Amino acid sequence: MLRIDIVTIFPGYFREAFEYGIIRRARAAQLVSIEVHDLRSWTSDKHHVVDDRPFGGGDGMVLKAEPIFAAIESLTGAQRREDVAASKRVILLSAQGKSFTQSLAGEFAKSEQLVLICGRYEGVDERVAQSLVTDEVSVGDYVLSGGEPAALVVVDAVVRLLPGALGSETSAITESFSVGLLDHPQYTRPTDFAGLRVPDILLTGNHAEIARWRREAAEEKTRRNRPDLLK
Repeated sequence: MLRIDIVTIFPGYFREAFEYGIIRRARAAQLVSIEVHDLRSWTSDKHHVVDDRPFGGGDGMVLKAEPIFAAIESLTGAQRREDVAASKRVILLSAQGKSFTQSLAGEFAKSEQLVLICGRYEGVDERVAQSLVTDEVSVGDYVLSGGEPAALVVVDAVVRLLPGALGSETSAITESFSVGLLDHPQYTRPTDFAGLRVPDILLTGNHAEIARWRREAAEEKTRRNRPDLLK
């Protein structure tokens, strides 16, 4: 069973997020356990301070290194990156991280434990990225208010790749990005809606021709929406 730990200053953000769909079923089937932790639990001062002003000046506040290091040691037993077991990943969700991809989600799904650190404010003390985490990950080329939405994205993408999580064993390997292309277009009833018809090939029952059409349609959709993938 994959264990996922989420470290955040807003644990209430996740209160009902994992109670639906594939994630709920995966938890019920004991394919994954998900625990959310308040970073303030690892502070040592009476006010439970987790942030401070940045050295050198500038806007905003920065999450302190001390409680994050303490949290990771408590959750994984590791004090530094080199101490993290090969079966575990400590992930900092950050706009400065490497791109989160389907391939990386597949790597994460093979782990025994993922710890997701949700950044906030102006970021996280760089010593966390330098010396503690195994992966610094961004879910897109834009800035979020914090790592919590990104954590939801990572959990959803990873859990659906766990063996047994999806109703069909082939679903995950035929989706967008799994073979380097976007998924092919999908249609359902009725065959004619307001003059918009389902492609005739899909109604023939000729599986070889349908497969060929889907491949060509996937390439065309990728060329139109994500030409960078074809490179």
